[in-house]
Amino acid sequence: MGSFLPSTAAERAGLYAALGLSGPADLYADVPASVRVGGALELPAPMSELEVRRTLEALSGQNTRFSTILRGAGAYDHYIPAAVGRIAAKEEFVTAYTPYQAEISQGILQSIFEFQTMICELTGMDAANASVYDGASAAAEALAMCRDRKRTRAVISGAAHPDVIATIRTYCFGSGMELAVAPVRDGVTDLTGLLDETTACVYVQHPNFYGQLEDCSELAGAAHGAGAKLILGVNPATLGVLRAPADYGADIAVGEGQPLGLPLAWGGPYLGFMAATAPLMRKLPGRIVGETVDAQGKRAFVLTMQAREQHIRREKASSNVCSNEALCALTASIYLSLLGPEGLRQVGEQSCAKAHYLAGALCALPGVSLRFPGPFFHEFVTELPRAPQVLAALEAKGILGGLPVEGGLLWCVTEKCSRSELDEAVAIVKEVLG
Repeated sequence: MGSFLPSTAAERAGLYAALGLSGPADLYADVPASVRVGGALELPAPMSELEVRRTLEALSGQNTRFSTILRGAGAYDHYIPAAVGRIAAKEEFVTAYTPYQAEISQGILQSIFEFQTMICELTGMDAANASVYDGASAAAEALAMCRDRKRTRAVISGAAHPDVIATIRTYCFGSGMELAVAPVRDGVTDLTGLLDETTACVYVQHPNFYGQLEDCSELAGAAHGAGAKLILGVNPATLGVLRAPADYGADIAVGEGQPLGLPLAWGGPYLGFMAATAPLMRKLPGRIVGETVDAQGKRAFVLTMQAREQHIRREKASSNVCSNEALCALTASIYLSLLGPEGLRQVGEQSCAKAHYLAGALCALPGVSLRFPGPFFHEFVTELPRAPQVLAALEAKGILGGLPVEGGLLWCVTEKCSRSELDEAVAIVKEVLG
């Protein structure tokens, strides 16, 4: 990289001397020697383009591609119309950033504004930001929005996704915010005895990690009764059927936008969305695009509330979000535009109905039962014997079975699964269980 750096060798030497360093190696003094690369890299010999292609194709052939996916747990296999990828791939859209010279990039600003509008329509909230990196960071950033000098403690549901809990722990450790994890009773959140005058917020996932539907209205009442805010983590693909977070009394709605037209893609890139009520609008991290009129009175878009942006008032910032997932957000907007309210409702209804069909068929087998008694949407946990053998048998037939969790397997069904595929999976489970 040395030849690509704009500074000369003499200038770089001067920089190192000013820092009291002898060279670039000193910048990595804190990195343990055991993880540093010693000597030359063992790179293969140069290859032609055709040879590289054959090598990569051989590597890709080692991947396992499942024809049927009965697993969710935060990443969901929904059908994505072909037009979504085709439109999002247009070269004028392929960017991941909010423009810094905002007003000359009206197209990008409008795409972000439309995304924000759709998120507000889905969640019932008053304002949304331009997106953040993923659902876990959105949840962690939402906690920071609620903290003040007197309220420095957060309560998070133990029924939230484990990765979300881990991310929130990391954020709270860095900021010094106290965190309490609410226990899980019968698959749902129990806030008994956890709320006091120091509690800034409560985070609950709905549906939760185990697929159970939380009593969000009751949880909102408990949080507000203690003077705390309710942050609701939601799956946007369920919002064509389930009530909007605002209807439960949530103050902030966050979630993972992957179900909105983004492929599983080995884990990313994904999309975190954040929306809030009007009193919390100025605490939303990241960028917010607003609508106005130009000097000729025509519709125009601008980055709004710049005075509270982290790159301008860094010393007072409560967040380190300075970018967004613009291309992923655009993809979600295209997906929602193509489906419309009726299409999104059908996705939710089919996913829910097919999940209940699979649950009923599995629980009709000897030794199989639901782990939790409450209502669920399109994910559920079953207790069943010989789980490793069941998963292996399903995998041999090209079916990705449920995720092993404490107490059983966490299954998921989306609108992509046909009845014949579900029946095949049940027949395989029945055969393994004898």
